[in-house]
This record gives sequence, structure tokens and C-alpha cells, in this order.
Amino acid sequence: MPERTGSRASAGAAVMQYELRGVRVVVMHGAYDQHSIVPLEEALAAAAGECSRVVLDASGVRFADSSLLNLMLRTRRSVALRLAAPPPQLRRLLEITGADAVLDTRATVEEAVGA
Repeated sequence: MPERTGSRASAGAAVMQYELRGVRVVVMHGAYDQHSIVPLEEALAAAAGECSRVVLDASGVRFADSSLLNLMLRTRRSVALRLAAPPPQLRRLLEITGADAVLDTRATVEEAVGA
């Protein structure tokens, strides 16, 4: 099993990371807004500095606002970023803003890692 590291972002969010077949997977759990985004931002910056490909597992996201959207768009400038398993509310945010046209989104982490 891959080694996992994590941090608690706030009472409503947590971040965990692991490596799968040479790809860093950053797992989000909970709600992400301007008050809870910093630990995720730090995790993505570290992942981008260590790996050329990063998968952002969004399956555990309960809420996301423009803070998360902005972070994903900024991160994709510095690393090959794939978004995996976004829940319906996050998919809707991507569609409304047009970010779905620029973010590489896959149905599962396995699919995102293999792509």
C-alpha cells in the first residue's frame, strides 16, 4: 500500500497525499473556501515541485467555491494536473465557469493516473 501523508485543513476539510505508479495523488475531503484552502494549496505546491503529474481526487468534496476553482487553474500552469471523480456540485461549478474546457477531468483516480 502506498505511504499516505495528510493534514487537517480545518474543521471542515482535510488533505491526504500518496503516490500511485509515479503520479502524486492529492485527496480532498470536505468543504473548500477561502478559510480552508491553504493546506490544499500547500499540498499541491509541494506535489508540483516533486512530480511532473498530479491527480487531484475530488470524490470527497462536499462544497467548493471560487477559491478551489482558482487554485486548480493556477496549479495546472505548473504541472500536468488531472481532476478525478468530481462530485455533481463541483462538476456544475466547472461547467458554469467554463473551467471544464481547460481542466483534464476523469471519472476515477485510476483513469486519471493511467491517462
